[in-house]
Order: sequence, then C-alpha cells, then structure tokens
Amino acid sequence: MASSTTCFLHHHRALSTPSRTSSSSSRQLSPPNNKPAQLLIRAAQKHPSSDHQDPVSRRLALTVLIGAAAIGTKVSPADAAYGEAANVFGKPKANTDFLAYNGEGFKLLIPAKWNPSKEVEFPGQVLRYEDNFDSNSNVSVMVTPTDKKSIIDYGSPEQFLAQVDYLLGKQAYSGKTESEGGFDPDAVATANILESASPTVNGKQYYSLSVLTRTADGDEGGKHQLITATVSNGKLYICKAQAGDKRWFKGARKFVESAASSFNVA
Repeated sequence: MASSTTCFLHHHRALSTPSRTSSSSSRQLSPPNNKPAQLLIRAAQKHPSSDHQDPVSRRLALTVLIGAAAIGTKVSPADAAYGEAANVFGKPKANTDFLAYNGEGFKLLIPAKWNPSKEVEFPGQVLRYEDNFDSNSNVSVMVTPTDKKSIIDYGSPEQFLAQVDYLLGKQAYSGKTESEGGFDPDAVATANILESASPTVNGKQYYSLSVLTRTADGDEGGKHQLITATVSNGKLYICKAQAGDKRWFKGARKFVESAASSFNVA
C-alpha cells in the first residue's frame, strides 16, 4: 500500500510542474490507450538532435510512467494492514510447526518434527511422541480410572503432584551420598515447582504445573516438565511434556509449552 501511495504523490507532482514537457506528457496521457511504455519512449526522443537530454525531462517521463502504472494497478487483497507482514501470494500462512492430534476423549498439538515412540513409561499411557534427535524432549498422555469428580478433589496443584510424583521419575540410586551441588545428603535428584495454576476451560477445571527436575548425573542441567491434568467421566487425564534444560533455552521451550497448553479434554 505504501508503494502505491508514493507513486501517486510523484505522479501528482509531475503533472503540476510548469514545463513544456509536463504539458506534452499531459496531452499524451489523455487518450485511453493505456500505453505507458510509449510515454517513456516519446519523452526520451523529444530532443533527437541533442546528445545530452535534459535530466529534468527524463525524470519527469519516468515519473509519469510510474504514476500511470500505479493508477492502473488494482490493490491486491494481500496488502497488509499496519503491523502485519505482507502476504504476496494472497494465501494465509499455515503453521507447519505442529500437527493436531485427536485421541479418545482428548486432543492436543504435537510438534511436527517429533515422532511416535513405543516406549511406555507410565501407567495408562496412551500416547508418546519424542524428538527424534533427543528423546529427552517428549510428550506423553496418560488416562487412568479415578473416583474423583473433579481435579480439585485431589487437593491443591501441589498436593496433586505429590500423588502422581512417579511422573517426575524415581530415584534409582539408594546408597549413601554426600551433600553436593545443592542436593541433600543421600539424594541424587530434586524437583522444584516453578509455577502452578488452576485454569477453567469450557467449564472444566484443569491443573497446570511447571516443574524443574535435576539429577546428580544429568548432562542437561535438569529437565523442564510441564504437567496438565483434569478429570472427566470418571477418568484422570494427564499430559506431560518435557525438554532438557539446555535444549529448553535453545528453542525446545516453544514446542513443549505449546503441546502442554493445547491439551484439551472433551
């Protein structure tokens, strides 16, 4: 839109310039033959006997040509509004970073570059996708029976997490250790809740938790684990998406957060 406006302003200025070339060009613009190329040629040949044509005439001829082309150009629907990126092909850009997944009673977005995995980590696991370059980046969905009517029947988000702490992984080592690297004596793993929330979506209560887990022998600096859970029709639905700390800050965060926040139960 900006380019069309600029051309129009130049055109107006050219036609209002008091000169012989301007009037000549105006007379040639009046016939409705729409041949801007001829305008340029005629203006350039106005002084055939001179080796050095008047630069003002050349600029004027070019301005008239551009202005005529701008007036005859129809504004495309692809012209962008202020603050938007122009779409020169006239079609909306599709988000190819994620694929919609519709499961039994739930749906979510899965990173397009993640592949299905046959590994079963948790009870009731019905889905698992992982980054084919790094299995630490993955998303799982678990569905298990429950006698609870709502997710709030488990208590607070933190109390709920304590009842499903198997999602964070169990400490495999049970020997004696010294306090080192921020870990308590005899402990080689820690879990810290960074954020928790209890949003309501379509009348259904959810729990969302962001947890950072660390292990003494880990090489990722820890794992960011996002857990989203709700209860529906006598079933507990849990989505867990995670990525290693290093990859989290190198772009994996967008995929993990989008997968967890898109989890929706019917």
